[in-house]
Amino acid sequence: MDKSITMKDHNTLFQEEKYVKQAENKKQFEAPCSNEEIEMMEAYLKTDDYKKVNFNREAATINPNKACQPLGAVLAALGFEGTLPYVHGSQGCVAYFRSHFARHFKEPVPAVSSSMTEDGAVFGGMRNLIEGLENCQALYNPKMIAISTTCMAEVIGDDLGAFIENAKKEEVIDSDFPLPYANTPSFVGSHNEGYDNMMRAILSHLSEKDNGLALKQPSDTINIIPGYDTYTGNFSEIKHILETMNVGYTILGDHSGNLDSPANGEYHYFYGGTKLIDVQESPSAKGTMILQKYSTRKTAKYIEDKWEHAVVSTYSPIGIKATDQFVSQISELTGVKVPQSLIDERGRVVDAFTDSQAYLHGKRVALSGDPDVLLGLISFCLEVGIEPVHIICTNGNKQFQEEAEELLKTSPYGAESTVYAGKDLWHLRSLLLTNPVDFAIGNTNMKYATKDANIPLVRIGFPIFDRHHMHRYPIIGYQGALNVLTMIVNTILQELDEQAPDYSYDAVR
Repeated sequence: MDKSITMKDHNTLFQEEKYVKQAENKKQFEAPCSNEEIEMMEAYLKTDDYKKVNFNREAATINPNKACQPLGAVLAALGFEGTLPYVHGSQGCVAYFRSHFARHFKEPVPAVSSSMTEDGAVFGGMRNLIEGLENCQALYNPKMIAISTTCMAEVIGDDLGAFIENAKKEEVIDSDFPLPYANTPSFVGSHNEGYDNMMRAILSHLSEKDNGLALKQPSDTINIIPGYDTYTGNFSEIKHILETMNVGYTILGDHSGNLDSPANGEYHYFYGGTKLIDVQESPSAKGTMILQKYSTRKTAKYIEDKWEHAVVSTYSPIGIKATDQFVSQISELTGVKVPQSLIDERGRVVDAFTDSQAYLHGKRVALSGDPDVLLGLISFCLEVGIEPVHIICTNGNKQFQEEAEELLKTSPYGAESTVYAGKDLWHLRSLLLTNPVDFAIGNTNMKYATKDANIPLVRIGFPIFDRHHMHRYPIIGYQGALNVLTMIVNTILQELDEQAPDYSYDAVR
């Protein structure tokens, strides 16, 4: 290796003189604003007057903190054994879904497209779908193919059910091969609705297969549906709690294997996932626990109506209080007593909360993310004395807003909070600049607003593109509560160090 060659990050590369001059020379072709105009506009964007204009806009969305339905459908499909996500639409769409997950999980993501082009948009995509199914069988040999749709297929009205029947008539696919499908138009809803639609489709398809619902036999196990959960560490925490309690379980939609696979010199298309036979038997369980109720509303209703057993839905169990509720619900559903080892685990987290409380009390925070994760984070903040001032949920609805507001009323730390359902991150930027907070919690998309507001960002949620391996650490359960505490308090301590004058640059905090 030639040690005289220095590889530079673009942060430093484009500060070199030749690139600075190049940028300056380009201005003659760009008709840029003057520096005075830029400074004037920057100052105006920080005012209450601009905030009013910003919050009155109706015809534009700027940096919405959500993704589209098929992305969620792909994640749901990845949670099942040998299942290939199949997106009926253009190649560009599925490339976006794969890259989005690959950038978050740092893993290859198996997913295919029916590669619709202009011809498909005019004449329909049936031939693309049928030929694609034939190729998938030949190349990847999946046990199940889960089909979702994009904008193009939905706008032209492609009938997936009819197309699949034609594929079976042409004997491209065996008549009993599992092909669940869901309509997931990108122009409505979000990734949460896409996950929900596909999860419902898979569970109904497999559980009703061969008249399975009529043949179900009582079981002592319970089902767990994690929801649109992008923390592979959360799956380990769920299993840890259930196994510590000695409870039999089936996780419906366990994508942790596919998105946290080993590097042992040999790549496989499919890792882990809920076994298809276990899904067929899951209606016989004592009940189903759903850990993200806003990303599984249709799924929950289907299980209540068709499986006819208890369904317990909650938001993400982040923090001690929410985890206590989760553990209690398991105990009530199964009749199993909470073991002492889990009580001791809880006690160690309570001790950690106590150790850090002095640095958290009264801190003001802005939050943004998905509804279920936000409710978990609100609960966490209230129990450690953090004040959630601004809460932005782009894919939240009126029901979420009301539930969040009720949760905030349970603590004096929620007295100054405002919940904004349906607003975006440009709205958040105005809030941060006109009503400052100490820090923010959310995904990578928030880093631009927090940089403008000169506050630190604790990265929790999806997507997280600019930090590595955070999805491997749980944020739910008692271990997750400790992880969230550690991230937040150490961010605050780092900020203290960065702002400290010499005489307060302490070695002990």
